[in-house]
Amino acid sequence: MAGYQRKTALAPSEVFVKAEEVLPDILGLTRTKASSHGSTYAGLEGTVTLSAHRHGMYTEVVASTDRLRTSRMDYEIQRFLNQLPYEPGDDGGPGSGEPT
Repeated sequence: MAGYQRKTALAPSEVFVKAEEVLPDILGLTRTKASSHGSTYAGLEGTVTLSAHRHGMYTEVVASTDRLRTSRMDYEIQRFLNQLPYEPGDDGGPGSGEPT
């Protein structure tokens, strides 16, 4: 029901590695499908599908959830996307309003 986009300097494979590190811990999701350009995660909080496609120096990441924009899942997916490094050389990490 909700979709989010983010450009990142990471390669698609790196995005999926990062998702596998973060999403099971923060949302209790398990990967149910995977390909070189997409992954689906599901759990008690709902389902999220990530797709990542390289365009030049950047990867376009799209996250689609089956929840409303006000759900915990959507909040955590937005946080995950914001932690992806935008420019080459960026470390990524929490935004200015997030606790470190």
